[in-house]
Amino acid sequence: MKIIFEATIKENGIGGWYIQLKDSVDERIENCNNLEEFSLTIEKMGEEYGGNIDGVEWKVDENVSPEHLMEVKNKMAKYHKELFDDSND
Repeated sequence: MKIIFEATIKENGIGGWYIQLKDSVDERIENCNNLEEFSLTIEKMGEEYGGNIDGVEWKVDENVSPEHLMEVKNKMAKYHKELFDDSND
């Protein structure tokens, strides 16, 4: 059985965005208001499968503004860089 999570960037209705994280096995959904929350949530959900996640499918709702999409992408790049730089210390 493949463990695939779906991460969908969505508008929150109050001028911001969030990431909806869905477990494709049990259909559980968690909402994450920032990347730190997303990281903790995906780690917690993955623990239920022994940390063996086969992948994350990224999606973007059609009503997400280009500005919010760019903000998420930039924050993800920065977050990834910080994690990568920390691992080389």
